[in-house]
Parts: sequence; structure tokens; C-alpha cells
Amino acid sequence: MEQNNQGEKAAGMKPAGQEAAGQKAQGQDTAGQETLEEKEKKNQEYNAYVKQVTPTHSLPANMAKAFITGGIICVLGQFILNMAMNTFGLDKETAGSWCSMLLVLLSVLLTGVNIYPSVANWGGAGALVPITGFANSVAAPAIEFQKEGQVFGIGCKIFTIAGPVILYGIFTSWVLGVVYWGLKLMGVF
Repeated sequence: MEQNNQGEKAAGMKPAGQEAAGQKAQGQDTAGQETLEEKEKKNQEYNAYVKQVTPTHSLPANMAKAFITGGIICVLGQFILNMAMNTFGLDKETAGSWCSMLLVLLSVLLTGVNIYPSVANWGGAGALVPITGFANSVAAPAIEFQKEGQVFGIGCKIFTIAGPVILYGIFTSWVLGVVYWGLKLMGVF
């Protein structure tokens, strides 16, 4: 058989096995082109479907909703602050602390009864940026994972959303403190 293959090579012919493999490869190329066309068609159909089912959002409407939601939270905070100062006679700093604590408590309670997620869904950044949004981001995982127990549920998952904010907030404040300290040593400040 080796002699036969050598004879075919010398005559410029392809051995029988290579000829069949070449035809098979050509068949795959033709099938590959059809497959590419089919893939392109499927991609176009999928993109059309995604465009159809993706909700469209109006930036001005979202900004207005965020403004209204954040404004209501701020008005509520100002009401608490005024009540604490005028009715209970607290100084501004203590009243501010009570205001923050009561807003956090209200946010956690509304998260617990599944109202705050609806408010955040409607109000967007207006509900998520203030201190109430931070409280929601801590309380929501605790409520969600309470079934897994105190340690592996609540203890491990409570800071899944708020943890990076706390970590990078503390780290950034440390870096800025070091920069400030360095500039103060150089006499800039």
C-alpha cells in the first residue's frame, strides 16, 4: 500500500484517503457557509426580539420621578429635623442624628413589608441615593437570606450590596487622608 501511495504522489495524484478528506472538507465549507448564514439570520431575529421586549425609558421622566422621590424623602427628613428641634428642644446636631436614625428605621420597615422596593423601582436614584437607599441595601439581603440561618444566611449575606460601598468608602477616605497628611507635611495646607 505504501508503494501505491508513493506512486500516486510521484504521478501528482492525491492518495485515495486524502482525496476523500478533501471532499469532506469542501462539504464542511459549504455546510459552514450555510451555518453562518443561518447564524446571522438567528442573530437578526434575536436582536429584533430583544428590541421588541426591552422596555424603553424616557430620561426626562426618570429624572422627574427621581426628583420627586428624593424630594419627598428630603421633605420627610426636614419634617423630622424640625419636629426634633422645635417640639423636643434638641440641638441641630442631635436632631440630625435622630433624623438619620428614624429615616433608616423607616426604610428598613418599608423594606421588611416589601414597600420600599416598589418605591425604589418607581423613583430610581431618588430612592436609592439617600441614606434610606443604603439602609434598604443592607436590609434587603438580610430579609432574603434569613431562611439560611443567622450565621450563613444573615451574617454572610447582609453586606453583599452595601459591603463594597462601605469598603471602598473607607478605603477612599483613608487614601484621601494620607494625601492630605502628605500635602500638609509639604506645607501646601
